[in-house]
Amino acid sequence: MLGLYKNRLWQSTASVFQQLRPMQQQQASVTALVQQQQVRFASNFSPRRTKYRKAHKGKIPIPTGGSTKGTTVEFGDYGLRVKEGARLTARQLTAVQTTLKRKIKTVKGSKLWMRVFPDIPVSSKGNEVRMGKGKGTFDYWACRVPINRIVFEIAGMRKEIAKEAFRLVSNKLPVKTEMVERGTKPIVGAGFVHPKHNATPSPSTPPATTSTPPASQ
Repeated sequence: MLGLYKNRLWQSTASVFQQLRPMQQQQASVTALVQQQQVRFASNFSPRRTKYRKAHKGKIPIPTGGSTKGTTVEFGDYGLRVKEGARLTARQLTAVQTTLKRKIKTVKGSKLWMRVFPDIPVSSKGNEVRMGKGKGTFDYWACRVPINRIVFEIAGMRKEIAKEAFRLVSNKLPVKTEMVERGTKPIVGAGFVHPKHNATPSPSTPPATTSTPPASQ
């Protein structure tokens, strides 16, 4: 009698667990989806996969040769060019894209292009942490943008609207920017001009002449 009671109790408990298992799996899938969305949508830009989880800090490249890559408008009519090299984070690029979309969405036929993408993982450690114990944990995504590089392009609007849109987003970037149009000449290298080559003599100041006194007889 006791064995039959135990058998029935075990069967009823197993049936209850079988009914709860789909609910637990559904709850776990919802929790995983929420966590994935929280990580994914902290900033709208992040690579789908990378070869390595962490990367060296690296340096912002400086174009010292004759390269003009990325210094001209290629897709749109107007572009936003950075005047200083910097490491732009995914949140900064997301803020710029959101502001540009909000500004130009009222213009029919407007388009937007982003010329850079944050694919470098940046890690960090807490304050007053002793040396060692490996590299810090992942913090955010970033991209290294050299000097005079186009980061955003827009098209399908008047010049006044594009200028106002770029003025709004310039406050959201940590570097100085400028607006360039299609057909603007590219910048060779880092765009450095030696002051000796740029200096020209002023026409108002005549060249100084030295006079020698006559010889006494």
